[in-house]
Amino acid sequence: MIESIITISVAGFLAGFIFSMPIAGPISILITSNALKGRLRYCILVSIGSFIADFTYVFIAVFGLTKLYSFYRPAIPYIFAVGSLFFFYLGYKIIRTKLDIENLEDKSHLIEKIQKKGKGAFFTGFMTNFLNPTLFIGMLTSSFFVISLLASMGLHTGGLAGKMDQNIMEISNIEGRKIEISKGMSGKQFDYFQKLKNKDHQQDKNIYPLYFHLLISICYAFFISLGSITWLYLLSLIIVKFRIRMNIKIISVFIKSLGVVLCLFGLFFSYLSTRMFISM
Repeated sequence: MIESIITISVAGFLAGFIFSMPIAGPISILITSNALKGRLRYCILVSIGSFIADFTYVFIAVFGLTKLYSFYRPAIPYIFAVGSLFFFYLGYKIIRTKLDIENLEDKSHLIEKIQKKGKGAFFTGFMTNFLNPTLFIGMLTSSFFVISLLASMGLHTGGLAGKMDQNIMEISNIEGRKIEISKGMSGKQFDYFQKLKNKDHQQDKNIYPLYFHLLISICYAFFISLGSITWLYLLSLIIVKFRIRMNIKIISVFIKSLGVVLCLFGLFFSYLSTRMFISM
């Protein structure tokens, strides 16, 4: 049991850390744009808010609360619609940002600004991830890959390997389409993964008590979220520390471009919601 918990915890932390690295998602854009303004406390609160949303989505995906997803799925078009407005709003605020050139390196001035503007940071971080329904499928498929890889290496996953197969199948049935999880793998490699996971699942069913699946699901969800928040904190710290070496005009243009990207996310979400409403 201890071996499985350690394996899942370490793997979850590394996966969360690595998967959060690309600065392409709404949370990373939000963190980067505010870190360039020197708002480290704001970035930390945003990260904590995103941590809660990440933990919730990963736990549902790994523990297999597919019944919750069946209730959640009909609301997805509405969530996309609200999410598009939310991202447009965030993008607009970022584009309208005016940096105070004279006080860029004045820490006392920044602290005063942060205290005024940091109040809604936790809520913003949480809502940014929560209003992104694609995050659930992303967490499901990435967790499937990570846990399958652990099983293929002969490491005990506490029954998660077999459970993830079941979760993928159930979510695919609810979605009405097959969720692609074998991209980048040949047929033989995928079959090999399946055999090793089935063997791992049979062993785990005989070894672990019934409550253990809940425990190890919480561990995996917690540590993958912890890995993500660790990367976001380091990213914030690095940008805040070295931003004063950058040209103020470059910072300003880069922040505004990040705002445009968030607006594009809003446009994409509105397209998805419109398509879903038409097909309903």
